[in-house]
Amino acid sequence: MSNSGVLQAGGNITVDGTALWTDILETARFGSTPKGGIRRLTLTEEDRQVRAWFAAACTALGCTVSHDSMGNQFARRPGRDAGLPPITMGSHLDTQPTGGKFDGIVGVLGGLAVLRALHASGFETRHPIELINWTNEEGARFAPAMLASGVFAGIFTEQEALNKTDRDGIRFGDALAAIGYRGEAPCGQHPVAAYFELHIEQGPILEAEGKTIGIVTGVQGMRWYEVTLTGRDSHAGTTPMTMRADALLAAARIIEAVSTVALAHGPDAVGTVGLMENRPNSRNVVPGAVFFSIDLRHPDDTVVSAMETDLRARIERIVAAAGIGLAMERVWDSPAVHFDPDCIASVRAATDSFGYPARDIVSGAGHDAAYLARVAPTTMIFVPCAGGLSHNEAESAAPADVAAGANVLLRAVLDADTRLNA
Repeated sequence: MSNSGVLQAGGNITVDGTALWTDILETARFGSTPKGGIRRLTLTEEDRQVRAWFAAACTALGCTVSHDSMGNQFARRPGRDAGLPPITMGSHLDTQPTGGKFDGIVGVLGGLAVLRALHASGFETRHPIELINWTNEEGARFAPAMLASGVFAGIFTEQEALNKTDRDGIRFGDALAAIGYRGEAPCGQHPVAAYFELHIEQGPILEAEGKTIGIVTGVQGMRWYEVTLTGRDSHAGTTPMTMRADALLAAARIIEAVSTVALAHGPDAVGTVGLMENRPNSRNVVPGAVFFSIDLRHPDDTVVSAMETDLRARIERIVAAAGIGLAMERVWDSPAVHFDPDCIASVRAATDSFGYPARDIVSGAGHDAAYLARVAPTTMIFVPCAGGLSHNEAESAAPADVAAGANVLLRAVLDADTRLNA
C-alpha cells in the first residue's frame, strides 16, 4: 500500500506530544506507589477515579462517552456518515499490583491524543472514531486476562465473567456494580469497523535494534494453568525428612520443570510461575498445601500443546514420587493470532510517511487486540520501553517514542478511514 491515502487524508495533522506526556504523568497519580509506579487493580476505587478522568477528558473534546455491561468505556467522535461503524482505538487503564506508568495506558492516552489532534484541526472523518478502555485486561485481580474484551469477542459468556472471583472471594459483577460501571448495553453488540492498539513493546527488541516503531503482525499463543498441591502439615522439628509430604518442595521441583520445558522447546518458548500461595505459611510447619500459576507461551500453537504435554508428564512424576495430591486446571487458552493485512498495511504506510525506523514484530504478551482480531480487522503498534522492562514500577518509555507511536496511530486510523467501506 502506498502512502497516498494517509497523505491525502489529514496528512499534515500530528499529535501534541507535550500534552500526551502531561496526560501520562497526570493519570499516574491514580494508584501511585512510593517507588514511582502504579497499583491500579481493575474495579477498585483507583480504577473508578481514572475512568472518571478519562470520561471527562474525552467529553471535553466533544465525544460522547458510554460504557457497556462489562464496564468497557467507549468515547465516540462523530464522522460524516453516522451509518458507518466506528474505526476504533484502545487499550486498558488497569495495572499490575506493582505496575508502571505505560503498560496499557499509552494506548488509551495515545488514542486520546489522536482525538485531541482531530478536534484541534477540525478534520472530519468519514467514519465515527472511537477510543475504548477495556476492563480487566491485566487479569491481575480477576483471572483470566483480557476478560471484558473476551466477552466482547464471544470467547467468554458474560455470566461466566461476572461470576469470576478475586482471591478475596469478591465477584467481578459485584465489584463492577460497586464502582458504578455496570452498563445496560450488552457487551459484544457494539459495532467495530477496525481496531488499532498502541502499546509499549514490553520487551527489549525495538530498543536493542534502534527501532522507533514495531509493526505488530500477531500475538503468540499462551495458556494459563492453576495448580494446587496437597501434602500434609506437620511439625518442622519432629517430622523426619523421609516421612514428610512437603507440598512446597514438590512445587519447587515443578517450578524448575516449567523452566526446563520452556528451554527444551526452542528460543521462542517461555514458561513462568508468577503467583504462589503457601499454606499454612508458618516457619516451623512443613507446608501442607501450595497454590500457584503456570504461564506457557510460544508463537506456534502446536509447540504450546507440546509444552503442555511435556510439563504435565513431568508434574505427574514429581507428585507421584513425593506422595502429593495434584489438581491442575487450564484456566485460559489464547491461541496465536495473525493480524489483518490491510490494517498492518495502514500502520506500515503511516510509519513510512514519518520515516520512523521500524520492524515487523510478533507480540510476546497478550493484549485485547488478540480477541478483537476475532471480530474485526485489527493490528497493533509498538514503541520501545527502557530495557524491555514492563510489569514493573520502574517501567519507562521516552516521550519522543510515545509521541511517535501516537502519530502512527493517527495516520493509520486516517488511512483506514479512507479505505474501509469506500
